[in-house]
Amino acid sequence: MTMPTMVPHGRQETLQWCRAVDEGPWASLAIPERVTYPSHAWTVELSAAAALTERVRLWTTIIVLPAHDAVDVAKQLASVDQLSAGRLTVGVGVGGREHDYRAINGSFDRRWARMDEQVSTIRRIWNGEPPFEGADPVGPPPVQPGGPPFVAGVMGPKALARSAKWAIGVDDGSTVFGIDPAATAEAFDRIRSAWAEAGRTDAPHISASLWYALGDGAETRLYDYGYSYMKIFGDELAEVMAGMLATTTPAALASAVATLDELGCDELFLVPTTADVTELDRTRDALGI
Repeated sequence: MTMPTMVPHGRQETLQWCRAVDEGPWASLAIPERVTYPSHAWTVELSAAAALTERVRLWTTIIVLPAHDAVDVAKQLASVDQLSAGRLTVGVGVGGREHDYRAINGSFDRRWARMDEQVSTIRRIWNGEPPFEGADPVGPPPVQPGGPPFVAGVMGPKALARSAKWAIGVDDGSTVFGIDPAATAEAFDRIRSAWAEAGRTDAPHISASLWYALGDGAETRLYDYGYSYMKIFGDELAEVMAGMLATTTPAALASAVATLDELGCDELFLVPTTADVTELDRTRDALGI
């Protein structure tokens, strides 16, 4: 389950979602990132989730890493790994919104190459190496040996080949609007092929995300969510993409989950479009869990 990070919510909803998800049957709780959007900062929401949960694994889906300073992110993530007692997995990507970079003075140049370099820097920091000669190490040390595992939020062949050198797997972003079995199978096969071509003997951990809505007004709510999220790319494109969203019934949700399972998806992050915690009850009923 994903926290309702992208919809307005406060202390009470944060408490409710973290506690309800941690009670089960969810395996993980994910926190996404946007900057030029009315969402909570990923560092704040992730820290709250670390403190308010005991069981579920925590994920970032995803941090737009090249928009940030690598050493600062290393310190933040190690701190969360400490607060969560080693329950953190780090999803990173380059994003597609230059505004998010500009808003925090991040460089949009060489973002793919810089992400590779930043992952290497973060791992060095986690291993206790000083950020520069003569400096003290940056703490705290992460709980997990070597630090939390990285998952790459990438899709293209070049990006997949690069991520196979440092990630445990890939978070495929092509599924958020809905599941096209043939296209999704092809995407998953590309991920597996990239791992094989890189000489990896371990199977890639494949994860995906899906926007959905259930209950009264589900169709309107999902459309509005999609339009709001995508309007940075222009009204016309936002309308088209929002119109593609169709996971608004228990049957549609159950079908999407079953299809991803059949295709070998290891982990699915459901993305709620409301902060009403009763959406979790509707979701559990739809999936029979």
